[in-house]
Amino acid sequence: MELLLTRVYHEAGTNGTLTIAGKVQCFTIELPWKDNASEISCIPEERYQLVKRTSVRFKKHLEVRNVEGRSDILIHCANDALLELRGCIAPVTRHTRPGCGTQSRAAFNALLKRVYEAIDRKEKVFLTIQSLKNQQHEGE
Repeated sequence: MELLLTRVYHEAGTNGTLTIAGKVQCFTIELPWKDNASEISCIPEERYQLVKRTSVRFKKHLEVRNVEGRSDILIHCANDALLELRGCIAPVTRHTRPGCGTQSRAAFNALLKRVYEAIDRKEKVFLTIQSLKNQQHEGE
């Protein structure tokens, strides 16, 4: 299964659209781009494998594997990137402003169901992250 996350960068946070097979699954929020600095930046544009992960804090969620220079990059619920994320990705139902959205749990649960079903069928799941064509990071 291939997921595509297309980002728009802002100083206050990164907004994205997550598609599967060309159809919008949900929207996403992340921290702003700060050169992949641990816990304060979103991760680089690249192709990553997603795997199942469970923790006491987040219960069932997803781990983004092999992020260069980073560890414990997850996909989990959050509605405000600056307050709730440390480099992770949060699905949301709708963006409200850069790095913020609504109804994260609903968007997350729908995404998790699809991805877990694919993994249970022994499919590998990949997430490709890109920005809108010809877009530059703010401030460049």
